[in-house]
Amino acid sequence: MKMPATILALAVAAQGFSQISIIPQPVEIRQPKIAAHFTITPATQLVLEGSGLDNSVNFFNDYLQECYHFRLKTTRAARGKNVIVLNYERLDKPVAGAYRMTVNGQGIQIAGDNETGVFYGIQTLIQLLPVPGADPNPDPRKLAIPYVSILDYPRFAYRGLHLDVGRHFMPVSFVKKYIDYIALHKMNYFQWHLTEDQGWRIEIKKYPRLTSVGAWRNGTIIGHFPGTGNDNTRDGGFYTQDEIRDVVRYAAERYITIIPEIEMPGHGSAAIAAYPYLSCFPEEPTIRYFPKKCTWSGDSTGKQVQQTWGVFSDVFCAGKETTFQFMQDVMDEVMALFPSKYIHIGGDECPKSNWKRCPLCQQRIRENGLKDEHELQRYFIQRMEKYLNSKGRSIIGWDEILEGGLAPNATVMSWRGEKGGIEAARQHHHVIMTPTTYVYFDYAQTKNEDSVVIGGYLPLDKVYNYEPLPAELSAEETGYIMGAQANVWTEYMKYPSKVEYMIFPRLSALSEVLWTPRERKDWNDFQRRMPVQFKRYELWKASYSKALLDPRSSIGKPTEQ
Repeated sequence: MKMPATILALAVAAQGFSQISIIPQPVEIRQPKIAAHFTITPATQLVLEGSGLDNSVNFFNDYLQECYHFRLKTTRAARGKNVIVLNYERLDKPVAGAYRMTVNGQGIQIAGDNETGVFYGIQTLIQLLPVPGADPNPDPRKLAIPYVSILDYPRFAYRGLHLDVGRHFMPVSFVKKYIDYIALHKMNYFQWHLTEDQGWRIEIKKYPRLTSVGAWRNGTIIGHFPGTGNDNTRDGGFYTQDEIRDVVRYAAERYITIIPEIEMPGHGSAAIAAYPYLSCFPEEPTIRYFPKKCTWSGDSTGKQVQQTWGVFSDVFCAGKETTFQFMQDVMDEVMALFPSKYIHIGGDECPKSNWKRCPLCQQRIRENGLKDEHELQRYFIQRMEKYLNSKGRSIIGWDEILEGGLAPNATVMSWRGEKGGIEAARQHHHVIMTPTTYVYFDYAQTKNEDSVVIGGYLPLDKVYNYEPLPAELSAEETGYIMGAQANVWTEYMKYPSKVEYMIFPRLSALSEVLWTPRERKDWNDFQRRMPVQFKRYELWKASYSKALLDPRSSIGKPTEQ
């Protein structure tokens, strides 16, 4: 039987496991012509020749303990050659986070331009460790590291991954694991989508009903929208403020900034269920807005947390001062928990039908000389931006915040293709590219998915071949593109294992898009490195898609761009 081309390529690559297999591909790699190795053993010492390196040491030791069952001792002074030396070196590179690594007979030396650079050097060292199942080394306490010289730094300043916990709540333990996945791929931003129509996930002390009521729904549709019924099971959860502080600290130790997202003015059904006055029409029951094709579970009177997916017209009322007081109060507590410069305020998918028939919203339009409901959304966003700016923060919003005029200091996440990002960059606003066509990891990875996904088709090679800098922009305008982010919407991801399956291996591909110089990227070489990466996923006990190994998949063939 003739072996399919993709499988043959991977089979040939599998014979070369001794080759260096680092993802994302470093800027420069040099190896000696004669194969030689430095061996890490329990006797190897970690030498700290600079301050502020504890995060890197702890991460590496925790990884060794988890995967190889030993830790290394640390010291401030090197003795002998059985050492891993961490220090600093001035590396004048365009984006912070550069490092230099050398593995030779003198040991391993990692020098970063700052703490973050050293941490990224540690991630590369982790990928030089032999991987069980992919390397013939039989002794897990003698880890052979090939001699190599590496100079490396990121291409983009913003390298992000998002997680929606509003539609399906994920436990703190998995959120931390998710952050580790971000760190292992040298990415540096985690957008935590904390509020939705289907659940409010962050404790707000001033408004306890947000979690006692808004964090729970009485059921969820079964299967793909509109569903084949309802599971009639109460579902939900939320994070306490202490848990959030712990997760923020955990991320900071991995040089990852968490950007919280509090949706407004749309996607507010859970908050409205908790505090009906936030709606334009508090007396109208939620069932009024529920799709007739879907099945409802439990009490249908009054305001309820939504049980199906989609966009709902019961949004925050823009005509009431109490709405803005609520939003400001919530933001005060959010800002106290998250030190991020950026606060994501959503701004997407806000139907205007209720605003059109709301006397208070229409009064707001008249009093402020606004033309229509789109300008009312601009008023809403700009008012919240002004408040957050007064507290030293900046807003990020989905590209709908362009409608009616962009808030003065806003950063745009362009998700409906790249058009919004191009428009914002031309207006000299910062942009993060998140187009559905390239980085929506809720889309199918293969045409033969055996579980329910939202739809769409995004194979691995299309992610890998994504270029975040649009050709339509000038050199000056591309300077406003901060980077890109993959989004993970969880309508059809109830369990952490499904989330892992949907992000892997596409996260590995995106990490190379955002880190590696464009001229260094090579799809064929990336495929050569993937068999070892699959073994790393297994070492991490992570679920992952094997579509790259599926001869029925179109991965590995040209895809439409």
